[in-house]
Amino acid sequence: MSRIEIRELAKHWDLVVAVDQVSFTVAEGSLTVLLGPSGCGKSTILRLIAGLENVSSGSIAIGGNDVTHMDPARRGVSMVFQSYALFPHLNVRENILFGLKVRGISQSERRSRLDESARMVGLEELLNRKPAQLSGGQRQRVALARSIVSRRRVCLMDEPLSNLDAKLRAEMRDEIRSLQQKLSLTMVYVTHDQVEAMTMADQVVLLKKGRVEQIGRPHELYERPQTTFAAQFMGSPPMNLLKLDLIEERSALAAACGGSLSPDRLTDGYIGVRPEHVQVGPSGLPVRVSATDYLGAETVLRLAHGGQTLFGKIDGHRCYNPGEQLHVSWSEAAVHRFGADGIRIEDPQRVSS
Repeated sequence: MSRIEIRELAKHWDLVVAVDQVSFTVAEGSLTVLLGPSGCGKSTILRLIAGLENVSSGSIAIGGNDVTHMDPARRGVSMVFQSYALFPHLNVRENILFGLKVRGISQSERRSRLDESARMVGLEELLNRKPAQLSGGQRQRVALARSIVSRRRVCLMDEPLSNLDAKLRAEMRDEIRSLQQKLSLTMVYVTHDQVEAMTMADQVVLLKKGRVEQIGRPHELYERPQTTFAAQFMGSPPMNLLKLDLIEERSALAAACGGSLSPDRLTDGYIGVRPEHVQVGPSGLPVRVSATDYLGAETVLRLAHGGQTLFGKIDGHRCYNPGEQLHVSWSEAAVHRFGADGIRIEDPQRVSS
């Protein structure tokens, strides 16, 4: 059993609160991503699970056993660090096997595990090289192989791809996810990159200032964000959030929302619209083009209305000049409503449907 249960976990240093009453569960054999900006507490939570930091309050259970104050070596977890944490004077083979030697695993068993893990991550031809002779992606594979040979059912990863270029990150995302599923690992993965979270996770725990902002499957956070923070953190470009009390042309805004929202309903808080749902047309909310970014398959428009910025994402190459006046609209189904406190407002009709 490798299910992880975190209950009201907290960590503070004097007056500094790094983790504040965090609770979530990681199902056995699943991949949970801890997502959030720098300083939100995600790496601290990972270190608390591993036992590398002492818990201020709350509890951690792995496989039904309370490990809150247990020695790290007895928790049955492996960890992959952002810095790879390889011994520079040891070759790939010795780096992979170091932990097994410390644990007193027999030579024949070490050899068997080495062959298996090296084959899984494509290191068979590199076992005699030192870390200095490896690329960033190859070093990360060594760190992965070291985790695999430990045969721990729980694997913790702390931003393991942040030092790689974009192409390698995409390749390693696929490899890590494939290995996690093949080995049925229970994995907790820390990142600030929402693309990694969207493409890898079974569950995302979105954090802000040490607290849980929202928990759910990637598509749930994207399609039904519960706060303005979640709405803008997931997605690139982020969700458009229009502050209603800064918009004078309420009739034009109501028309842009499909015409079904009366102006008197658009009085306070925010409405949110994903850039891909923004349409340029003859009527709707008047906007001015600030800039355009051509990305090949699509063009991203940066638009302005009354001091507020909007993004539109449209297919193909569209040529709009800075300063050009346009009108934009979107369907009623594309509208997300948030109160002045940033909390989602549910439409009873849409919820019941």
